[in-house]
Amino acid sequence: RKYAVMKRMISLRDQRINEKERAKAPVKKKEDPSAIKEREVPQHPSCLFFQYNTQLGPPYHILVDTNFINFSIKAKLDLVQSMMDCLYAKCIPCITDCVMGEIEKLGQKYRVALRIAKDPRFERLPCMHKGTYADDCLVQRVTQHKCYIVATVDKELKRRIRKIPGVPIMYISRHRYNIERMPDDYGAPRF
Repeated sequence: RKYAVMKRMISLRDQRINEKERAKAPVKKKEDPSAIKEREVPQHPSCLFFQYNTQLGPPYHILVDTNFINFSIKAKLDLVQSMMDCLYAKCIPCITDCVMGEIEKLGQKYRVALRIAKDPRFERLPCMHKGTYADDCLVQRVTQHKCYIVATVDKELKRRIRKIPGVPIMYISRHRYNIERMPDDYGAPRF
């Protein structure tokens, strides 16, 4: 008899819980097949025509990373001249405040890199964010403005930039500059 009473109490409790859940559940409306369906689609920049970036063109603006300057010094390459040899056009190397801060933090050992970075041929780009982590700054700048080529030797930064469509990467191999993901129409050499 106790067992039957317990069973009845449990079933009553379950019924109350089910009634509360049904009261809370919103009533689903039937979808009208003729209604226009809305969905969220990410906005793509107007400068991209598939993988072809229309904002790229001479004179090229090249965002330079810290390690690119250091490896150029090791390979005994003049930055501006080697960039022009690679792209067959005028190049304007751009350096952000973050990259300049990184070079200054490296100390006395990298004073040649600092002197090269302060060259008047380099365009200086101000940063408005906190901190001096240059990789995040470069990725953010390239995502917003697709008019830059990124010059780097850092594998992690290259991997991050490859995910952004329409941004070519300049790197050093065999003691010269090469470029990847550059549209064929611009005349960049293929190696």
